[in-house]
Amino acid sequence: MHINLPEKLYYSIGEVAEAFSVNTSLIRFWEKEFDVLKPKKNAKGNRKFTPQDIKNLELIYHLVKERGFTLEGAKIHLKENKQKTLDQFQIIRKLESVKAELLKIKEHL
Repeated sequence: MHINLPEKLYYSIGEVAEAFSVNTSLIRFWEKEFDVLKPKKNAKGNRKFTPQDIKNLELIYHLVKERGFTLEGAKIHLKENKQKTLDQFQIIRKLESVKAELLKIKEHL
């Protein structure tokens, strides 16, 4: 899954939920469950996600939604093998982008 978000310092929870095609309640739930997610909150309590939070959300989304981990399994996997998981995740994303480019080239032929 490729996330299309503009380059910004902070993203609202609505923008994040729309980019991941999930409900905002799921984003709020993951925020409570995973320690790596720390969005900034303003005086009204609105959550603002940084680009680092977005990367962490992508990794959590990959583990839970794409690979089928349970929440507990994803937490354990992130704690024990975070660097290895992150490396594999980055490789998968790069290969997906290469595949998308190749499919675009194929369509133009």
